Amino acid sequence: MTLQTEAAAAPRLTSERPQNFYGRTSLSKRPRPLESLIQSFLFLCGALSIATTLGIVYVLGQESLQFFTNPEVSLTEFFFTTYWQPEAGEYGIWALANSTFITSLIAMCVAVPFGLGAAVYLSEYASPHARNFLKPTLEILAGVPTVVYGYFALTFITPILRAVFGVETVEIYNMASAGLVMGIMILPLISSMSEDALHAVPRSLREAAFGLGATRFEVSTQVVAPAALSGVTAAFILGVSRAVGETMIVAIAAGSGSLFTFNPFKAAETMTGYIARLSGGDVSYASLQYQSIFAVGLMLFLVTLVLNIISRRIVARFREVYE
Repeated sequence: MTLQTEAAAAPRLTSERPQNFYGRTSLSKRPRPLESLIQSFLFLCGALSIATTLGIVYVLGQESLQFFTNPEVSLTEFFFTTYWQPEAGEYGIWALANSTFITSLIAMCVAVPFGLGAAVYLSEYASPHARNFLKPTLEILAGVPTVVYGYFALTFITPILRAVFGVETVEIYNMASAGLVMGIMILPLISSMSEDALHAVPRSLREAAFGLGATRFEVSTQVVAPAALSGVTAAFILGVSRAVGETMIVAIAAGSGSLFTFNPFKAAETMTGYIARLSGGDVSYASLQYQSIFAVGLMLFLVTLVLNIISRRIVARFREVYE
């Protein structure tokens, strides 16, 4: 068979394609009503969140402006004095801020070591069955109402402190009991977020450390924890923000009298406790004393905002190092 015969017998190739070989599908975007509806709903949720935040800032700013522009209020007195007695015309924010920071510090001294310890155990030591049981059990503490924590601090923790340190030393209402119970309340938040950050560390880092002869404790503290530092730090700062903004525990257990003191066994009112006490009282809405709660609320908002900014910067910095 000659080459001409083989060429004639072979199927003839042509550049002509059948009319419907690829179909007549249009490459233009097809309408998807359900997807457009979902996208619009998600956009509405985001816009509503932003609008709510702006609304809060607007209300706080407007009411605080009326407070700060009042002739009876001095900015120097507000930011640099330690006496808060609105009935007597004294508005020194540090009396409230100091007790807020002390209770938050006590809370973090409880929540950070125990929360991180629980996170390391759940991530590195616990079996999958134990982890699936213990983690949801620990997170149940986050669902307990804060008013229950407040009365727990007043009726259980305070008597223990008075029995240990003396009745004359520990007052019935004190910052120590409020701070300790706040730490118990924040513990599930820190442990859960820290455990998620530790669990997300690639297993290859652990296996490489074990291959070099490291113990489980050395792997947990010198390999996994530094690799998850951004997430752990974010959990700590979020815990601080939660402690600073806590209301019911300090309102019930810390006391209602503003006092600038570093003694945790004394009664002292926090910023959130002052807002809760005054907003539920018989103070006139047009009075300067009522407007002061918006100034205190604005300070709380700024403190929380600064903490969130610091958290984002820390997370971004260490994420660049370990990713």
